[in-house]
Amino acid sequence: MEKKPSRQTRERILATALRLFNTLGEPAVTPAAIAVEMEISPGNLYYHFHSKTDIVNALFARYEEDIGRLLLAVDDHAQEPEDIWLFLHLLFETICQYRFFYHDINNLLLSNRLVETHFTRILRRKEEAAATLCHNLARAGVLQAGDGEIQALAVNMALVCTFWISYEHARSPRTEPDIGRGAYQVMQLAAPYLQGEARTLLERISHHYLARQ
Repeated sequence: MEKKPSRQTRERILATALRLFNTLGEPAVTPAAIAVEMEISPGNLYYHFHSKTDIVNALFARYEEDIGRLLLAVDDHAQEPEDIWLFLHLLFETICQYRFFYHDINNLLLSNRLVETHFTRILRRKEEAAATLCHNLARAGVLQAGDGEIQALAVNMALVCTFWISYEHARSPRTEPDIGRGAYQVMQLAAPYLQGEARTLLERISHHYLARQ
């Protein structure tokens, strides 16, 4: 049988690890279990990654790049409720793809220095992105809130975005997280501050979502 290229094996290890971490939880998955799932020898796996921490760090680097690209894309052009709705869907898609970080975040923060230092940075960037969106809406006249209210709203939006996956997992451990439900709940935080047509549009988006449930 033709030997798979080294880089392809590394990618397969990361893809398999991500799937097992998301399904079973990172603490329950060993490098040996990943090797068995892939039908390769443990030595082959350790050739690419010397420990499970190396695998976690490689996945975290990808997660940080993906979510960082999304958070940096928030700018002054996003001035409609649909912009928030789209942003939240994309954000939850990224979180869902790497959801084991959110399921096991307390354990990872204590055991992995890279995750500890970089995840807190990501949380701050989530708050900043949420605040930018809200300030944009305020400048466009569709959201009525002071700076203090916007800052508190941004923190709450980041908080729900961060822990929604864990909440969904606790509600239904054997099913995929409902991304739309997460986006809907975060949008409801902004709803009391929206004015006129923006509030009507949010209600229409919400009713459309709820009708599919």
